[in-house]
Amino acid sequence: MNIEEAITTAIEYEKQVEAVYSEFAGTFESSVANKIFSTLAKEEQEHLTFLEQKLAEWKLSGKISFDALSSVVPDMKEIGDKTKALKSVSGGKPSSEEIECFEKALKVEKETSKFYREIVSKLTEDVQPMFQRFLEIEEAHEAIVKAE
Repeated sequence: MNIEEAITTAIEYEKQVEAVYSEFAGTFESSVANKIFSTLAKEEQEHLTFLEQKLAEWKLSGKISFDALSSVVPDMKEIGDKTKALKSVSGGKPSSEEIECFEKALKVEKETSKFYREIVSKLTEDVQPMFQRFLEIEEAHEAIVKAE
């Protein structure tokens, strides 16, 4: 797979994940679930914008620069700490509908992480850092969804 195919495929994965989060954002009684889905939907939209810019850059110049890709999602240790704290104060269990939605979100996050993991192993070193960063972010998303 070349860089253009990798970016184009990444855009498709990001669209799928963003659609799932957007579908569920604001639909639950739980403000925690709504916050998670809306925050992740926004972040996935930012990923789409970033990738579309990189694709345009590639098509224009045949080169790609790697700008830092930020995330609102904390690192894995912080996710674990916050999850424990949240569970101790929330007291309630998510509804069966929320669980079903989180399971759907987890499925698409796992598929997306798998794609990025494969891409990192196949592409040349000059473009690996961009996809490695996407992998780190998607794995953090996966951890948040799983924790909830």
